[in-house]
Amino acid sequence: MYLPPHFRVDDPALLMPVIRAHPLSVMVTLVDGVPTADHIPVEVESTESGWQLRGHIARANPMHRHVPNGTEVLFVFRAIDAYVTPNWYPSKALHGKAVPTWNYEAVHVRGRLHWLDNAEHTLPIVTALTERHESTRPHPWAVSDAPADYLEAMLKAIVGFTVEVTSMVGKFKASQNRAPEDRDGLRRGLAVEGLDAQTVAALARDPTT
Repeated sequence: MYLPPHFRVDDPALLMPVIRAHPLSVMVTLVDGVPTADHIPVEVESTESGWQLRGHIARANPMHRHVPNGTEVLFVFRAIDAYVTPNWYPSKALHGKAVPTWNYEAVHVRGRLHWLDNAEHTLPIVTALTERHESTRPHPWAVSDAPADYLEAMLKAIVGFTVEVTSMVGKFKASQNRAPEDRDGLRRGLAVEGLDAQTVAALARDPTT
């Protein structure tokens, strides 16, 4: 990922909220030298040795047969984004030196993959994912709601994994390289587009924040 210094974010305290709020990652692997991408929801947690991602794939997915344990993989998490028209920049009216761009937040996580191929290990992963995403619902569904024999069959149909994170970096592109007047114009333009105040603030961030 191309990372100009003014867009680069390394602080896990800023990266973790993006990962947790947008857990459907793009998992990138190499299969016989060919880049392959799968869309997989994951959990992230802190361990004694560092950060760890956890998730699972369908057993029918050939990835677990073609990607060996210990392979380095890449996870891409993309959050908010918006097209930026030069017409929002006051400087455009002065000298015309402005072009369209796209502002966005994204986090790239690399790590070593390890497969987990039994129910003892996959059940906690499924349970954690379920509890997290059901917890805000009026009537949360629980893994224990499923009949035992059905759950056993479903667990046999998946392969779990953990990823020991080796690097984590974010790109929060929010026109930090523009003048304050242009960022103000961007905020007004994004608000007119109907974006909420929190999203507008993130996509037109002051470079000191």
